[in-house]
Amino acid sequence: MDIIKTLAKELELKEKQISDTVALIDSGNTIPFIARYRKEVTGALDDEILRKLHERLTYLRSLDERREEIMRLIDEQGNLTDELRAKIEAATVLQELEDIYRPFRPKRRTRATVAKEKGLEPLANLIYLQAEQSGDPLDFGAKYINEEKEVLTAEDAIAGAMDIIAEMISDDADCRKHIRSMTMDHGMIKTSASTEEDSVYSMYYDFSEPAKKIAGHRVLAINRGESEKMLSVSVDIDENMILGYLTSQIVRKSIFEQIMKDTIADSYKRLIAPSIEREIRNILTENAEENAIKLFSKNLHQLLMQPPMKGKTVLGLDPGYRTGCKLAVVDETGKVCDTGVIFCTLDHHDKKKSSEYVKQLIKKHGVELIAIGNGTASKESEIFIASLLKELDTKVYYMMVSEAGASVYSASKLAAEEFPDFTVEQRSAASIARRLQDPLSELVKIDPKSIGVGQYQHDMNQKRLSETLSGVVESCVNSVGVDLNTASAPLLSYVAGISSPIAKNIVKYRDENGKFSSRKQLLKVAKLGPKAFTQCAGFLRIPGADNFLDTTSVHPESYGAASALLSELGYTSDDVIEGNLTDLKLRMKNMNIDDFCKRHSVGKLTMSDIADELLKPGRDPRDEMPKPMLMEDIMSIEDLRPGMVMNGTVRNVIDFGAFVDIGVHQDGLVHISQISSKYIKHPTDVLSVGDIVKVKIIDIDLKKNRISLSMKEA
Repeated sequence: MDIIKTLAKELELKEKQISDTVALIDSGNTIPFIARYRKEVTGALDDEILRKLHERLTYLRSLDERREEIMRLIDEQGNLTDELRAKIEAATVLQELEDIYRPFRPKRRTRATVAKEKGLEPLANLIYLQAEQSGDPLDFGAKYINEEKEVLTAEDAIAGAMDIIAEMISDDADCRKHIRSMTMDHGMIKTSASTEEDSVYSMYYDFSEPAKKIAGHRVLAINRGESEKMLSVSVDIDENMILGYLTSQIVRKSIFEQIMKDTIADSYKRLIAPSIEREIRNILTENAEENAIKLFSKNLHQLLMQPPMKGKTVLGLDPGYRTGCKLAVVDETGKVCDTGVIFCTLDHHDKKKSSEYVKQLIKKHGVELIAIGNGTASKESEIFIASLLKELDTKVYYMMVSEAGASVYSASKLAAEEFPDFTVEQRSAASIARRLQDPLSELVKIDPKSIGVGQYQHDMNQKRLSETLSGVVESCVNSVGVDLNTASAPLLSYVAGISSPIAKNIVKYRDENGKFSSRKQLLKVAKLGPKAFTQCAGFLRIPGADNFLDTTSVHPESYGAASALLSELGYTSDDVIEGNLTDLKLRMKNMNIDDFCKRHSVGKLTMSDIADELLKPGRDPRDEMPKPMLMEDIMSIEDLRPGMVMNGTVRNVIDFGAFVDIGVHQDGLVHISQISSKYIKHPTDVLSVGDIVKVKIIDIDLKKNRISLSMKEA
C-alpha cells in the first residue's frame, strides 16, 4: 500500500503536503509544534487535521505490518500463491486481512480437524466440487469406511465430510464479507430483560432497532446493561436471506445438492452466525465508542477553554453536612492564603457564627467571587451563601463549580505534594476556587476521564480514550501558552516536547534558582536538550522577561526576523510593550514581503503569525470566549414553573441533548428535538460546553428531580 497516496486521497490533500508532514512527524516533532511553527511545510494544516493524519498514519503502518506478517505466515505453510498475495496486498482494512488469513490461521481442535484426521478431506473435496451427476452419495461415502479411524458407516463418512465443508464455507473471505454486510444492512438489534426488577435499563426490556440505524449511546447503554446481567442481546436476521445467498453462490445441480444445502445451513447456524454476530456488535461498539470519544473530546476542549477569571481573589467552598463546609481563599496568583471550616447546612448548625466568619474572610482578603462545589450539600451551601451576600456592602458574586474529579485530585500524590499540610477536604476547596480562576491550569491535574463531560466513558477502550483526551488537553495547553514561572508540573507536562520528568525538573530548577528571566535558561534544566527546547520554547511565556519576545508566542528561531521586522518598519520593542503598533499591517503592505522573507529565511505564513503576535503579545484565545454566568441570588426546583424563560450555562453535551445549569441544584435536559426549529444531526452542531443559552421550562418532575427544557420555544 502506498500510504502517502492513501492519506492524500482520504484527507483530500496534496501528496507533497502529506509526505512533508509525515517527515516532520517521523523526525520526532510534536503535533502542536508542527501546527504552529511549520506552516510553510504543511501548508498550514491545523492541529485537528494533523492529529487525524497522525492517527491514520499509525493505523495504516500497523496494517502494513500485519499484511507482511500474514504473508510470511502463509508462505511458511507453503500456501502463498500469486493470487492470494494480490488479494492480501489489495486489502485496505484489518478485517479484510483477517478474513483472508482465517483459513490459514492455526485452529483449536474442531469437528473439521477430527474429520481430516480420519482421512475424509478427499471426500469433502469431491462433494464440494459437485461434479458427479449420477449414483448414490452413500456409495461414495462407503469408500471411506475405516473401523480403525472410527468411520463405521457411509453416513459417518458423509457427516465428517460435511463438517470439513462447513468449515471451508465459514472460512471463505468473500462469503463472510457479504454476510457481514447483509447482517449490518438487514439485521435487528434485539434486547430483552434478564431480570424482573425495575432498573435504568427498563426501556430495553423489550427493544429492537435496525443495526444500521441504532444510535451510539443506545449501543453503549445496551452493552452496559448486558455486562450487568440486566439484558440479553442478540442480532436477528432472516436466516432464509443468508441461506439463499450462500446457496446461490455454492450449490450446483448434482447428486450432492441436498447434502450441500444441509451443510450450508449447519455452517451458517453453527459457525458463521455466532461469529458474525460478535463482529457486528464489535463494529457497532467501536463506532459508538469513536463517536462518544469525539463528543467527549469536543466537550473537554470547550470546558478547558472556558475563560479564566483573571486577577480575582476567590473563596472556594467544598460543601458537606456532618463534617462541615471546607473553605479556602485563593489570591489572584492562585496562592492559598487562608483556610477554614464552617457548619451551615443542617438545621442545628450555628449559621450566624458561620456567616460572620465568611464575612471576615471576604473583608480580610478582598474576596470578589465565591466558588461553590456542586456535590453533596451544595444546595444548602448555595442558599447560605446567597443569603449572606445580600448582607454585604460590596458586590460579591458566586458560581456553582463542577466537582467532577476534585476528590480524585484531592487524594492524589500530586495534591499531597502541592498542599502537604492540608486535609483532603481543604485541598478540594482550594481546587474548586482555582477551577473558577483558571479552569485549564487546574483541570490538567486531573485524569481527563474523571472530568465528567462525556457519556459511558468507563465502558470504552480506555487506552484509546486516554490517548485522545490527552491530545485534547495538549492542544488546549499549547494554544493558550504557559507561564514558565507559575505553571505546575502537570501543566508543564502537556507542553509540546516536555515529558513529565522534564516538567518536574523545570519546577525543581525554578525552586532552586529563582524565576526564569529568559527562555534560554531552559537549556540549563536537567534532561532538557536542544531538541526539547525547539519543541517547547514557543509555548512557554515569561512575563517581564529581559527580552520582550520571551513574553510572546514568537519562537526563538524567529527572533531575528521579528526584530528585523520592527526595525525596518520603524518600531522599537517599547512600541510593542506599549501597544503602539496600530498601523503595523498598513506599513507591511508597503514593504517587499518576498524580499524580507528571503533575507531573513522566514516564510510568509510565519511572518504573518509574528506580526499578529506583535500586535497582541501573549494574547489568550480564551479571552474571546463568553464569560461564565455569575450569580447573586438563588432558586430551587420548587420555584420553577412551566413556561418560565431563563438563561443557563451548557454543562454537558451528549448524543440525545444537552444538560443546562439554570441556577437550581439539578441541571435541566434540552432534548435534541427541543434544541432548534431547524433539523440538526447532533446537539454539537449548535451547542458547546460553556455556552450561555436561553431556555424555556416545559416540564418539571419533582419526584424524579427532572427538568425538561426547550431552546426552540424560548
